[in-house]
Amino acid sequence: MEIPSKYEANSVEDKWYSYWMKHKYFHSTPDEREPYTIVIPPPNVTGVLHMGHMLNNTIQDVLVRRARLKGLNACWVPGTDHASIATEAKVVAKLKAEGINKSDLSREEFLEHAWEWTHKHGGIILEQLKKLGCSCDWDRTKFTMDNELSASVIKVFVDLYNKGFIYRGYRMVNWDPQAKTTLSDEEVIYQEKQGLLYYLSYPIEGSDEKVIIATTRPETILGDTAICINPEDERYTHLKGKKAVVPLANRVIPIIEDKYVDIEFGTGCLKVTPAHDINDKELGDKHNLEVIDIFNEDATLNDYGLHYKGKDRFTVRKEIAKELEEKGFLVKTENYINKVGTSERTGAVIEPRLSDQWFLKMKDLSKPALDAVINGDVNLVPDKFINTYRHWMENVRDWNISRQLWWGHQIPAYYYGSGKDDFVVADSRKEALKLAMEKSGNYNLKEADLTQDADALDTWFSSWLWPISVFNGILDPDNEEIKYYYPTNDLVTAPEILFFWVARMIIAGYEYRGDKPFKNVYLTGIVRDKLRRKMSKSLGNSPDPLKLIEKYGADGVRVGMLLSSPAGNDLMFDEELCKQGGAFANKIWNAFRLVKGWEVSESAEQPEAAMVAIKWYKEKFSKTLNEIEDHFSKYRISDALMATYRLVWDDFCSWLLEMVKPAYQQSIDKKTFDEVITIFEHNLKILHPFMPFLTEEIWQHIEERTPENALIVAKWTDIKTFDETVINEFDFAADVISGIRTIRKEKNIPFKEELKLFVINNEKVNSNFDSIIKKLANINGLEYVNDKVDKALSFRVKSNEYFIPMSGNIDVNEEIAKLEEELKYTEGFLKSVQKKLSNERFVNNAPEQVVATEKKKEADALAKIETIRESLAALK
Repeated sequence: MEIPSKYEANSVEDKWYSYWMKHKYFHSTPDEREPYTIVIPPPNVTGVLHMGHMLNNTIQDVLVRRARLKGLNACWVPGTDHASIATEAKVVAKLKAEGINKSDLSREEFLEHAWEWTHKHGGIILEQLKKLGCSCDWDRTKFTMDNELSASVIKVFVDLYNKGFIYRGYRMVNWDPQAKTTLSDEEVIYQEKQGLLYYLSYPIEGSDEKVIIATTRPETILGDTAICINPEDERYTHLKGKKAVVPLANRVIPIIEDKYVDIEFGTGCLKVTPAHDINDKELGDKHNLEVIDIFNEDATLNDYGLHYKGKDRFTVRKEIAKELEEKGFLVKTENYINKVGTSERTGAVIEPRLSDQWFLKMKDLSKPALDAVINGDVNLVPDKFINTYRHWMENVRDWNISRQLWWGHQIPAYYYGSGKDDFVVADSRKEALKLAMEKSGNYNLKEADLTQDADALDTWFSSWLWPISVFNGILDPDNEEIKYYYPTNDLVTAPEILFFWVARMIIAGYEYRGDKPFKNVYLTGIVRDKLRRKMSKSLGNSPDPLKLIEKYGADGVRVGMLLSSPAGNDLMFDEELCKQGGAFANKIWNAFRLVKGWEVSESAEQPEAAMVAIKWYKEKFSKTLNEIEDHFSKYRISDALMATYRLVWDDFCSWLLEMVKPAYQQSIDKKTFDEVITIFEHNLKILHPFMPFLTEEIWQHIEERTPENALIVAKWTDIKTFDETVINEFDFAADVISGIRTIRKEKNIPFKEELKLFVINNEKVNSNFDSIIKKLANINGLEYVNDKVDKALSFRVKSNEYFIPMSGNIDVNEEIAKLEEELKYTEGFLKSVQKKLSNERFVNNAPEQVVATEKKKEADALAKIETIRESLAALK
């Protein structure tokens, strides 16, 4: 097979991905092997690949490919999430552009549009993941709205309701006025924003007196139903039992007393708006206050908004402040920094809103999931997230699981009357009718008399079942696949969904399987730019992943992403990293071309240098493989790649190949060639999880392989013990070679000129690597001596002294002059450093690291002075 002169990533990647798909290497079915299972964090069905996906899925693919090479039955389940809020918003926007309002459609009509959108745009991201090389079992691709998965969601809802965990309640919830739905507490992001504190005067009924109240939201005065004072606040004792008048609205409201009021905040008086603040609602319940909701679902004002009816809340805030000022109610304003809740999905400012919603009781359900992480049954990587997890789980609130959306799983509650409790929960309309008859005693009811709850379930209510439902473990809990693949091994995801998703999956796992859903959770960092900004479309600082792949190859991008991505720490992405990854691919390709370009001799003997070099590399490989395994066991994927990178680039390409390379126009002996090829194959195996395309291409070029012998399913290299002594001996020899090369460079001695080397062997180093030194430094004579060699250039490696007799083209006097000048400069430098270190004030007050740096400078200068003096002595 002809080897192209240049590695063409684009053609190679398409070729091998098609080959892997054709031979079903990614597909898994239960067998006698140990399973290795990962479920993909399902991206939004309408999403496209971004840098976070690139990082997350590259790590997953590395883990899966390595498991496959280790002989495990690797199964990586892909899929997408229906993303209720995001998808519905896109469909609504599309319909609006076509002149259609959602409100003009029936639910069924709207869902037809939603499914059309999903079929057209859904799954694009999964196709993009193939470009990255992701080896998912595509035959197992799931969607959270698939029939089996949808039925699983409904079954779980009914089960939890029957167990008493799900209830319906009229509560204060987080309302997203843009998406027009509730959100759970975890979907609200609090941001500090600059605002104003408005001081308003409320007239006291029947008098000329006024009371001043501070608020950040003057528009909400239209929903005030009381003023509250602290009963211990002497300033307002005279107001007890009186009433106040709401500015503009002219409603008379009571003045109530409660110790909840902070005497020190604002004026010590509190306006109470039970419909628009959770704490006000609790006060309202306690004091039996009227509840006035002033907002429509889109946060415009309703009939209670007076002449502001139909206007947006923020527009009203400006206008009502102006009116209050004009009419003498606004006393003053102050700048005020306030924590404002925003929607994690749309970015809209959240409104607290009273509403009938469905909730899941979390406290008892959460206990096994909390214990699992604290006890180490589920391993969080890095473990710094354990305390965060513990805090959230110990303070977990009931989960608001209903959403005012049509796209999603419709809540299986059916209403048959006008009473508050006139409903049943069932997994079908037929079953609901039966239950409704029994509950009401009315056996004349028909299915047409039942009205299903219009709300859909929170998207996370389907994805929390993901590790179970993808194997149909809810509907058929004893099936072969769930018993074989569950619990899964590793979950790779982002820390920001530790509670949205990870914690809830663990809760569901213990509730429905009595076991954890995964053994390890690898929490990646956020991909940021060089300025530490989170990558986003709005900032325009996020590159197009597919263009990066086109430019640097998928392997180059994978390496670039992983070179600086420690678990849980943010990745400072720089396109130069991908360039470095691409350069690494080219380095390996050129190394392969070099080896395959050698002419092989069947009769030639193996040189001693080649034998020694191969022995060393095998030891070095074994040591590095042990390090790589240790890194993987601790989920230090970046470190595992770096160890592999250094082994292949430095030890293999830069050292081994130079040590075994035949002389110009000479053949290489077959024994050495075969051993180098075997070594190359071992390198390809440990590289494959990181660089699957390049490694498969080279593997298939080495020799003709059957599908059974493709690299993707090759056997991982066995871990062996290693001889550290051999590795240390080589490191010493490498320093000697570097010393000789430095002299050649400094004295302009060409490599083709053979040199002699004399050694005073104070370190008692053996001669095992002398053949390597001779070859790589072009030394034609190496002799161990007891005394210094006159008229020679010298250098040290540890305490060993090396001498190279000067050839005729070196002017001795000129060398002496150079060394004396260098000695003078170094002695001056040493003097300045020692002066600094003798200053007690500096030593006592400077940071420890700064002092340590100065001491190292002193030690280096002393060593250099000694070497220069020895070199001068040898020349004189």
